[in-house]
Amino acid sequence: MFSIRLWKNGKLKNDFLNVEKENLKRIIESKIDDKDMYALDACISHMYQDEGFGIYKYGYIEDIEKININDLTEYYNKLIQNSKIDIFLSGDFKEKNIKDILIHNEHISKLKPRVENYILNNEFTENKQKQENIKEVQEKMDVTQGKLIMGLDILLAVENLQCMALVYNAILGDGVNSMLFQNVREKAGLAYSAKSSYTKQKSNIFIKCGIQIENYEKALKIIKEQIENIKLGKFTDKDVENAKTYIMAGIRNIKTEQDTEVVFYIGQEISKTDISIEEYIKKISNITREEILELANSIQINTIYFLRN
Repeated sequence: MFSIRLWKNGKLKNDFLNVEKENLKRIIESKIDDKDMYALDACISHMYQDEGFGIYKYGYIEDIEKININDLTEYYNKLIQNSKIDIFLSGDFKEKNIKDILIHNEHISKLKPRVENYILNNEFTENKQKQENIKEVQEKMDVTQGKLIMGLDILLAVENLQCMALVYNAILGDGVNSMLFQNVREKAGLAYSAKSSYTKQKSNIFIKCGIQIENYEKALKIIKEQIENIKLGKFTDKDVENAKTYIMAGIRNIKTEQDTEVVFYIGQEISKTDISIEEYIKKISNITREEILELANSIQINTIYFLRN
């Protein structure tokens, strides 16, 4: 909760607001310094331009001045009074003792029951439609290395989609055994980096490559070939096993750090899923070649974004 020194006559102080506006402005301005993240954000913005997901998480400089002390105070009070509160604990403690402390806390006891009020995004909520044309966007900037980002839609909607997508993504571009790393970076030597990631909340896979600007067409051609090759089943059982081993090792590591484990369960709370780490590993282990092919053939390229000079 904000310090009492930040309040005056029931409102947040203007000095506080002005300082935070400047801090936020610096954060927004600095996003251009990380070209990898800037390119990914730009691709997402073009994919989801009419949706909240397409808005940069810190907002835009032109909107900062619209924030005034009355609106900020009203929003803060609404947040404190109405937002659902979840308490996550990790460490060596007795559960009963913690529950007793929370139940008898004078501030917590005054709180009224709350219901979460947010848009639920997970692999079951996204209704992707087949797209006629691929969006292609090129942005020029003073850069020495090109940043190629491809946003892929997963059109499939099935019960085990998350685990299927994780295995597919590991085969495609997550890790040194992946097709992107081996074919775009190692064999063709076209990329400084070549990888992909799965975004469960929007049922997307994002391919990210750092390339020499003159290699754009060559890199794009080979990346598309890898996507098509998986659709055609041109991957081995060893590829599948390597992908599963890689993912399961990452899942097992969740328990090695308290922060990581808490984030894992926060994510489940937000997305309304309930699965233990052991169940998660088992689900990954049980993914079949047929499921990977089914998902691969539901993939479409939504947007190709290239940051160049």
